[in-house]
Order: sequence, then structure tokens, then C-alpha cells
Amino acid sequence: MKFVASITMVDPEFYLPLARAAEEAGFDGVSVSDSVGYPRESDSRYPYTADGSREFLERKPFLEPMVALAAMAAVTSTVELIPFVLKLPIRNPVLFAKTATSVAVLSDNRLRLGVGTSPWPDDYALVGLEWKGRGRRFEECIAVLRALQTGDYAEHDGEFYSFPAVRLNPVPDKPIPLLLAGESERLLDRAARIGDGWVSTHRGLAELEELLTRLHTALGAHGRQGEPFDVHVTAGPDVDTIRRLEEIGVTHVHAGYPGPHSPLDREPDSEPLGPKIDRLRRFGDEVIAGFRG
Repeated sequence: MKFVASITMVDPEFYLPLARAAEEAGFDGVSVSDSVGYPRESDSRYPYTADGSREFLERKPFLEPMVALAAMAAVTSTVELIPFVLKLPIRNPVLFAKTATSVAVLSDNRLRLGVGTSPWPDDYALVGLEWKGRGRRFEECIAVLRALQTGDYAEHDGEFYSFPAVRLNPVPDKPIPLLLAGESERLLDRAARIGDGWVSTHRGLAELEELLTRLHTALGAHGRQGEPFDVHVTAGPDVDTIRRLEEIGVTHVHAGYPGPHSPLDREPDSEPLGPKIDRLRRFGDEVIAGFRG
């Protein structure tokens, strides 16, 4: 089991010291969230709140994930660097491939890409793309990213993108793992078919077990049962629960929000840096050490 510190929606000045503190506390990775902008008016709903509300995001700070992770890479040496999750189809895949391979090279292969499609049409409208066909665009972006990160010449003629043979230099000497988000039957099947792993939001243990059963069925259907496949979930600081998660196939536990309040609170987090670092250290001493001891 690996442990990931979720660093998001906090004062931007806290990102780097929290990343250093997480590494020192024994975490195996750090993750950051993705949000491009908050629309003044929208009828979109958030799929992970009971009432579909997303107003809690309005005043929360978000750094661009790849910029934040590149900076965090510079002040750490061992932790994995994970956007959780990055809205891949709203980005040009060639330019994003250049960004991702650069971060992977500079971090000595520590980048892991948690990617999804975004639950909001607003994100697509903001960058001039159609909401319709986002799933096909997502898969095409993945195909482009995989082809360009090899360092070989690659050309592409798809539904959404087309370019002549081109190669990127430099590229990492290992493939960047792609961890796909989504919990519907179709999205679980997509993760099993083309992903290197799967990422999930907060779920109870029983619900998560059911999702993982469906995921493993899909992996078997695609002839991938037994292959390396990462499973990232969020969980509270309970050693017994984490042991059960490991038993059912979870590989990475995200330790949750580094603040005293829920991220669903509408007010920005006002807690100083010191207590956040203390919380990371306690998690390392009590949970990570307890689990591995």
C-alpha cells in the first residue's frame, strides 16, 4: 500500500512546504486537483454532492496541476506526483504531452497522471470545445499522449486531432502511468481496457468493494486480470480500514484534505501552515508507521 497526501484548495504558498512535509512524514505521493475557472452563471451540477451544488468551489484557490507538480518536484526527491484528477480532453493533447513528458523527465519518472473528462460542460465551452463526444476525445487524447511519450516519430489522423510525423525530445525513459477516473459501467470498462490504473472519489467500504468487483470483472473481460494495475481511493485515518482496502486490491490511499474543515465548506481554508504540517506528521507517525509496523 502507498499513501498519498492530498494538497488542494489551500493557500498556494503552502503547496511546496506541504509537499516537503509529506515526503518527510513517509508519504509515497502527493496529489493536486484541477479546476480552470469558476463560471459566474451555470446550471451544471456537481456529481459528488448530495444536492449537486458546487458553490463550495467558488472562492477556493486552485493552481494549474502540472505547474504545481513541477514546482513540488523541485523540492522533493521521492514522492509520486499525481493530478487527481486532471481534465484531459479540454487540453490540446500534443501540447499536454510536451508538458507531461517534461515534468516526468525533470522529476525522474515520478509523474502519475490521474485523468478524467470533467463533469461540467462549462469547462469545454471555456476552451471552445464541444461537450458532445468528450468520451471519444478523451480516448483520442490518451492515444496521442501514449504515442508521443515514446520519443519515436508519431503521426495521428483522428476524429478530433491530426498531425504529421513528429517526435518529442526529451521524453522519460519509462511510460507515464495513466490512471482513469469514473464509476459508471462504461467508465470502469474504459479504465480496464486502456488504463494503467483507476482512481475513485470518496466512497464507503461496501460501495467501493462493489465497484472493485465490477472493475476486476472488466479487467478479466479484456484479458488483463493479473496485470499490474493501480487503484487509488480516498480514505480516512483508520489502519483497519486501510488493511481491508489492501485486501480488496487498493494500491494507493489518498489521505484526504489537509485542513480542519470539509472541502465542501464554502469559505476558503484559513488554517495556518503549521497545523497542516503537524497533521501530516501525525498521520505519518500514527497511520503510515502503524500500518507498516
